[in-house]
Amino acid sequence: MNHLEEQLTAELTARGAAIVAFGDITALPPDARGGLPVGVCVAVKYPKEVIRGISCLPTAEYHDWYNRLNERLDALVTYGAELLRGKGYEAIAQTRKCVGSGTTENNTVLPHKTVATRAGIGWIGKCALLVTAQYGSMIRLSSILTDAPLDCAEPVDESKCGGCGACVSTCPADAVSGELWRVGVEREVFFDAVKCRKTARERATLGFGGSVTICGKCIEVCPYTRRHLNDDGQ
Repeated sequence: MNHLEEQLTAELTARGAAIVAFGDITALPPDARGGLPVGVCVAVKYPKEVIRGISCLPTAEYHDWYNRLNERLDALVTYGAELLRGKGYEAIAQTRKCVGSGTTENNTVLPHKTVATRAGIGWIGKCALLVTAQYGSMIRLSSILTDAPLDCAEPVDESKCGGCGACVSTCPADAVSGELWRVGVEREVFFDAVKCRKTARERATLGFGGSVTICGKCIEVCPYTRRHLNDDGQ
């Protein structure tokens, strides 16, 4: 890790990032990445008690943390991009204002999950969430695009979910087909986002009377998430 990577990682971690990683994104279309070669993945994680609390239905606390973590991510990537630009590099913070809120069924031009797989922190699960070995899916993501000389990790090109069917069997919307992700496979092959959003909205109403699209069941049941919930650390 060079000095710039150390500084950026330390600065973002001190401000609340759980993961900071760097990926080569040159294989992606230039217009999707602003012509820039490197993606910085930034992740923050939910408190354990919040995820334990959604085993039956989504909660107001979960929704509050969803929004709180999104705001934290916007601040983190904005700060990181400013730091890189201050050192003379081009950098684009992929904030919600930049890429959208993710509240429609449309695909994002460059999903944060794609940057995360290029940065080697995890893979796309059967439920279309990023899965990490460390935290499972109990994280939220953002990213920075840059031309800074950052050493990139080995990308993840295939799912590591194997024969696990936890999210397949428990998805309230029956939106998960069970097919495995790999680079080049369209999301619709393994996940129905329209079904997911419809049912998530219904469950949010049942859970806390919220007129929002939020569920989280697939996060809570993921074995990697469960393993983190059961360990002794934070």
